[in-house]
Amino acid sequence: MVEDDRRLAGLIAERLRGAGHEAETADNGVDGLAMSLSGRFDVVIADVMLPGLDGVTLTSTLRERGSSVAILMLTARDTVDDRVGGLRSGADDYLVKPFAFDELLARLEALARRGTDRSNGGVLTQGSLTLDPRARRVAVEGREVDLTPTEYALLRCLLEHRGRVMTRQELKEIVWDFPFDAKTKVVDLYVHYLRQKLGPAGGTIETVRGVGYAIGR
Repeated sequence: MVEDDRRLAGLIAERLRGAGHEAETADNGVDGLAMSLSGRFDVVIADVMLPGLDGVTLTSTLRERGSSVAILMLTARDTVDDRVGGLRSGADDYLVKPFAFDELLARLEALARRGTDRSNGGVLTQGSLTLDPRARRVAVEGREVDLTPTEYALLRCLLEHRGRVMTRQELKEIVWDFPFDAKTKVVDLYVHYLRQKLGPAGGTIETVRGVGYAIGR
């Protein structure tokens, strides 16, 4: 856990140990980056506001250096821009302060379970569906599926955040990189396209009524 509030970091680390996990802390981004690059950890918890190196830069640096460690970002701000910024930097999930420890623990355990997907040569999987970012190849039961660049980007975004509900606004910001009007149905339309092209595997894209979409929840 990379958190400059040593008391908070210590309390959370102690509770994580009590829940059967190993936990270590760093109180600045520079030390946190070095620890995160060591390969000893399944999940990194990184606060956004850190001395030395902020959490967003820490996260993007890890990804630039090829680290596949799962990252949960903590933020005191709950705006769309803050959340999208964290996800775009390479974070797998975020949690807004203040938070309940039980929710933190549940999110960490979900991220740890998903860690094997990242370690599999970068290939993202969900059931019979696979997406290889290096080859930009999508397949269902080994059969390649031809997607447009936008369809591919949307599916990759959902798979990279597997187990987490992505709001329509987040998907618009991340996939289209443009602040569409809230009434625009572009996300729903492209999910429809994806489901059609993926066939039975398209059912893995779950609609979360009134919120957005998720895979593997």
